[in-house]
Amino acid sequence: MIALEIGKEEGEKVERGVDRRNLLPWLRGIFMSEANKASPVRIVKDQTRTTSGTEVQEKMIAAARVFSDILRPTYGPRGLDKMLYKTDGNRAVTNDGARIVSELLVKHPAAKMMVSMGETQEEISGDGVTGTLLVCGSLLEEASRLMSRGLHPLTIVEGYRKSLEISIRTVDARSRPVNEDDLERVAHTAMTGKSANPDFFAPLLVESLEVLKQSGHAISTESFGMTKTGVGTQIESRLIRGIQLKKRVPSADAPNNLENANVLVIRGDIKIRKMTRTAEVRISDSDELDSFIQAEMERKMKISSTIERSSADLVLCGGEIDRDILHELSRSGTLVIQELDSSEIEQVALCTNSIVVDSVMDIDDSMLGKAGAVRWVRRPSTDQTEDTIEIDDCPSPRLVSFAISGTSDTSTEETIRCIHDAIRSILVCEQDPRVVTGAGSIYARIANDIRNASLLESGRERLAMEAYARALETIPFVLATNAGREGLDAVLEIRTKSRDEVKEEFGVSEDGTISIIEEVLHPALSTISSLEAAVETTVAMLRIDQVVSARGD
Repeated sequence: MIALEIGKEEGEKVERGVDRRNLLPWLRGIFMSEANKASPVRIVKDQTRTTSGTEVQEKMIAAARVFSDILRPTYGPRGLDKMLYKTDGNRAVTNDGARIVSELLVKHPAAKMMVSMGETQEEISGDGVTGTLLVCGSLLEEASRLMSRGLHPLTIVEGYRKSLEISIRTVDARSRPVNEDDLERVAHTAMTGKSANPDFFAPLLVESLEVLKQSGHAISTESFGMTKTGVGTQIESRLIRGIQLKKRVPSADAPNNLENANVLVIRGDIKIRKMTRTAEVRISDSDELDSFIQAEMERKMKISSTIERSSADLVLCGGEIDRDILHELSRSGTLVIQELDSSEIEQVALCTNSIVVDSVMDIDDSMLGKAGAVRWVRRPSTDQTEDTIEIDDCPSPRLVSFAISGTSDTSTEETIRCIHDAIRSILVCEQDPRVVTGAGSIYARIANDIRNASLLESGRERLAMEAYARALETIPFVLATNAGREGLDAVLEIRTKSRDEVKEEFGVSEDGTISIIEEVLHPALSTISSLEAAVETTVAMLRIDQVVSARGD
């Protein structure tokens, strides 16, 4: 027997004349509606896993610690290299933080955030990626300790943001304008501890920058070209005021060692255009054949004579050249290089200040560029038959190239990467002509200023500001540790010597001692962007309280 309670409203409906025969279905509907209210509603797949609470933060810190442990031994002038063995069998040896994180096959979302941060820092300044990742990892570890003591993540975020404002003010106060010797020091600092020889390449980079400034055009990373010679040693590398091409010279009798050459750059082919539609020419006798061949030859001679009248000594084209036209141009002393790709066409035009011509019939003397010296070297026939064509001593070039010597392809590639990083660093100084001292000195100054400012804070943000200062001291700690010294001793010493009343800038020297730093310089903009990237990434992670994984991992 089932006892049933009917509310006042339902009872009144029964009394008003609800059919007794419909009472059972009506009651069944009430029971079903009550059951449906209690049943759970699933909007995600069954394998979806949701992580909440402290476990989220623990995973974030674990991801940051993995990056820190990988990159920590590579930092500084005494940093060691990592060998990366890829899935395709290729290998690379490097201590460049940007390359290491880009090659890692990360899957955790927090790790991917740090990889994105490293790529952003690399794009902005080309240097400081390892330092940015180390600071970010330390900020997360310090935040973990504070949260274990009961601090709310948003309180830590507020303290970190206040500390970042103080950091930027300190960098602005401690920076100084760039002088003529500082660019070489910035380039030297960017390459120190890497495979490139900074004593050799730093002056070469400054020289290349001065050459490019003569053109009066904007300078970017695209204004520098790189080529591998495959022979010699690293110190045999040289600067080319133009470009070096690896193409087969079509004629063995082509002129060589041209001086003050007029350069003509053509985008397409140098030959008679083919008909776009299929056509058939019927010839009834030999005279008609001769006249047809003669007409075709006259058209070819017209093309070659047009090029000859332009007084071009060097002709470079993106397509093919007709053999008869090539023969005529070689007889007249014109060097022709064919089948250049679109990027090479643009680079040649930049270094010779040429205007790219679309059609031979559009040639004008104003479109020709200039090259001080043009020489080519015939290489023996191999599977990839290439000659070396060098266009050098171009007046006011908008592109220069570095011929990097070395027999090891892996080492040469890493040298090129180091030079690119140094180029970005000196270009940042052109954008914001201020520098700060490195070797951990600027981080020690920022930590000191933040500690002083935290004394004025009455809230819990003070604890976060002190944690931020400790995180920045990771940089001198790692520098000293990699140099073979006890890191804690170095931090305590540099903290003492970087007080407010001290005017000199103290940092960690190459042997691990704390001394006055003058030669080690970083662009101020690079330091600011590094701190901003580290703080913003840390803040983004601290604001996450739940991770929903549709894959269940």
